[in-house]
Parts: sequence; C-alpha cells; structure tokens
Amino acid sequence: MARPHERSFSVWVHGAGKVGRALARALRRSGVKTTLRAARRGLPRRIDADVVVLAVRDTELRPLAEMLARARIVRRSAVVLHVAGALDATPLSPMRGLCAGVAQMHPCLAFASPRFSPSFAGCRVCIQGDPRAAARARQVAHLLRMKPWTVRQLDATLYHAAAGLVANGAAGLAALGAELLARAGVPPLIAPKILGPLLRSVADNVQTLGFPEALTGPVRRGDVQAVESHLAIVRRKLPKAVRLYAASVEAQLPLARAIGDASAENLERIAHITREITRRIARDALRV
Repeated sequence: MARPHERSFSVWVHGAGKVGRALARALRRSGVKTTLRAARRGLPRRIDADVVVLAVRDTELRPLAEMLARARIVRRSAVVLHVAGALDATPLSPMRGLCAGVAQMHPCLAFASPRFSPSFAGCRVCIQGDPRAAARARQVAHLLRMKPWTVRQLDATLYHAAAGLVANGAAGLAALGAELLARAGVPPLIAPKILGPLLRSVADNVQTLGFPEALTGPVRRGDVQAVESHLAIVRRKLPKAVRLYAASVEAQLPLARAIGDASAENLERIAHITREITRRIARDALRV
C-alpha cells in the first residue's frame, strides 16, 4: 500500500478504453482520487486534477492536445501525459506553456479487454518528456509498482514494433497452437488453460534468465528428428502454420548456437531443413 504522501495528487484519465480503464482502476485501488471520462463525451468545462492522462488512439492525441490548449481547462500546475508506445511527447506540444509539462508514459503491457487488465506491478514503463511531467509520471509509476525507464533518443516506433511483435505475435502464435491442440484431440476450452501457464513460464525465463538461456526445446538440443517430425505433422494437420513454425525455428537457431548444447552439425541440419521448407512453400505459392 502506498504511503499517504505518495497519493497526494489527483488524476484525470481521458479515454475509457482498455488502457484508460485499467489505469483508472489501479489508481483508485491505490487510493488516488481518479476521474475517468470517456473520450466520446468530449471535454468538460474544467479538468481539476494534478495529472491529466490522455488514453486515446495515437491519431487522436495531437487534435486532443490542440483542443485542450484552445479550451484552457487544464491547471497550469498540472502535467499532461499520454500512454501511447509509438510516440514521444511531441503530440502534446500544444499544451507546453499552458501546463507544467508534457510526457509519454507507456506501460509495456498487453491490454486485451476493458473488463480485465494485467497487473501493473513489475512492468517497465517508458517515460520521456519535460522534467516536471516525467517526474510526476515516475511518481505514478512507483505508486503502481511499475519500473520506469528512459532511453535518450529512443526510436519510439521501433520500440513499439518490438513490443507489438512479442505481445501480439505471442497471441497469434498461441492461437495457432490452440488449433494444433484441437487437432490433437484437446477440447477447445482447455487449450487456453494449457497454453497460458506455458506462456507465463516463457515470460519468467525471459525476464529471469535473459537470452540466450531462455530458449528451451528441440532446437536448443539439436534434435533434428523432433524438428523434422514437428514440421511434417504440422504440414499435414495445419498447413497454414508451417511457415510460422519454420520461421520460429530460424529465430531459435542463433540462440541455440550461443548456448552450445547442440552440435554445430545438427544445428546446420536443422537450418537446412527449414530453408528447404521455406523454398518449397515459396514454390507452391508461385504455382497457385
């Protein structure tokens, strides 16, 4: 539980989507006076809060900041933050000079539903912007037990692409895994219960061990037969997943080489198998 002085600020969250709702719930649970307003309701007559968080779509940030600047409804002592991952504080620049500062505050989490949100505790939150706004964003982050970080001259688009590849790619990969489990005889409702803990264990390994040690499985061991049998049965049972499986194997090979559990010969054989599969898929696509 946060100490009283850590909660001595109020927050206005503008945007009641997945991130906005999650943030408002977490702040309220931490004892912070928090107002959540759906963006579709437009601007109020006055925003009486120390921290204004704009939780809207990326394309809406600049127009919203311009509207706030024209309306002059934010306290001059307040800071204005946004939670977008692909943008720095620039879209909020119309508010500079009209408030105490602007900043990006992006929690690197996957928000999939307005009804459910992952825990903020332990997640990294990217903070960049004006000094007073960044300081207030770090205060919010510490209150929610997030871990703030700042990288000078961060390529925000590339950072967001990396996060999207892992978060959204993992969901897509798990969905294909569920289809394979269904063809293996697993009831559809059970598949997420199997894959969820598996994904959590991977996350724990990545966070605790880092790379390359987080890698497990037949590629790490250099098990050529297992990789061949996996590719063969995936091709028979779920052809659309073969390309992704082969790409996954290719992504694992540098990690396996760095670990050194498998012989170089076996890893080269696995690489050859995946290259041949990829070529075959490309030839088949040309014939269609």
